[in-house]
Amino acid sequence: MPQRPGLNRRTFLRDAGAGVLLGTAGVAGLAGGSGLLGARRLAAQRNPRLADPPQRAPAAPAAPFPRALDDYDFDEVYDRVGTDSVRWDRAVAQYGDGIVAGMGVADMDFRAAPCITNALAERCAHENWGYMHRPRSYAEAVAAWNHRRYGIEIDPSTLVFTTGVHPGIIAALHTFSPPGTRVLMTTPTYDGFYGDLRFARTITGDSEMIVDADGRYSIDFDDFERRARRCNSFVLCNPQNPTGNCWSAEDLTRMGEICLKHRCVVLADEIHCDFVTRGNMYTPFATLDPEIVANSLTFKSGSKSFSLAAMKVAWYYSTNRDLLARVRANTRADLSTLGMVAMRAALNEGEPWLDDLLVYMDANHEFAESYIRDNIPGVRHRKGQGTYLAWLDVSAFAERIGAAEVAARESAEGSAEVTPEKVVQRWFAEHAGVFLNPGPNYGTGGAGHMRMNLASSRKIVELALNNMASAVAEA
Repeated sequence: MPQRPGLNRRTFLRDAGAGVLLGTAGVAGLAGGSGLLGARRLAAQRNPRLADPPQRAPAAPAAPFPRALDDYDFDEVYDRVGTDSVRWDRAVAQYGDGIVAGMGVADMDFRAAPCITNALAERCAHENWGYMHRPRSYAEAVAAWNHRRYGIEIDPSTLVFTTGVHPGIIAALHTFSPPGTRVLMTTPTYDGFYGDLRFARTITGDSEMIVDADGRYSIDFDDFERRARRCNSFVLCNPQNPTGNCWSAEDLTRMGEICLKHRCVVLADEIHCDFVTRGNMYTPFATLDPEIVANSLTFKSGSKSFSLAAMKVAWYYSTNRDLLARVRANTRADLSTLGMVAMRAALNEGEPWLDDLLVYMDANHEFAESYIRDNIPGVRHRKGQGTYLAWLDVSAFAERIGAAEVAARESAEGSAEVTPEKVVQRWFAEHAGVFLNPGPNYGTGGAGHMRMNLASSRKIVELALNNMASAVAEA
């Protein structure tokens, strides 16, 4: 595929490193000529398509936040290209070196919390890699984290460690949902669940959520119950990826009561639980009525909270020891020493880093919502209650560029189906250098949407949005 001329990533990284830092004052500091906007001017010189459109309204500043961001530099533009990063290198492999903002797969672009790096360095200083004994301190770290932050009481002896949330959910599907049976999900939902269901040879039972004119999603409980009657398992996503819902206690209770009534075990994936935006609250499924909770297992990890996906450590737990024993019998986890060391350090010492990051990420959400509203016609976005993801409604823009017609023609001419959202993904990659995830990846209800990862330096977030705005203005 021909390369899109424009901003050279290495030049941007060099210039951005010398740019202003964005703290609690929001984005007002971007008005200067250094850093990001200096890189934008360089981009405009090399490719007029990337120049700021004339008379475009300036981005609205984010609201001030009470905490100072003095301890950790989340504004640093940390170059991950060439490190076998799925988020960056796979996007470049697909669309070429013109990609300057990989905003796809859900991991973060920040340096790890210092306590994690220090713990790994200390362990690596011991130059022997024999079998690891896992003392009780690892389970105690998980239990203490959940109690300290969310008031969840977990008996450390009931924790089962896995090499990721996926292996745990697959073990539960093997336990409760025989091949060929349906698994209930509220959609659009995390695309990885569909891979889990395929691996377990089960069938999707999508219950499409209701979305109102303002972009708010809610459960269609009539449809949910109709489907629950035919399912042995329900994969709950809380907070919901990609829509950003933090489900209320009332919603969770109603879902839990329906599942209990129809003998449908709740598999609660709460991996995004540590990312909740200001004014919202995460309600753990495990804090509901004990009878409802006894019909569930909860799956968690620090892999989102501390960007430790490569370390392959997660866990699940339940108050129902019978369910737990049955799933444990289908679980095999070969955990790495470094993964366990990193996770324990994060849970025991990483809280200050995460707390400052949450303030920074909330400001990223505020910035993205206001910028898209004011500068990118045809794209709509409502700030989510949780996760670090933005769920963009691109249906009007897709219609504007004739994405449905292009998709139909390419599907007829090729061997694979092309969706309008895939056309939109390619369009932004080629015209703006921005990689986004197509909405249909997330199941029923994902049409007309794209998912954007905001877990980056605000310089990268603004670069992506500036490029998108400039490209849309030229379309």
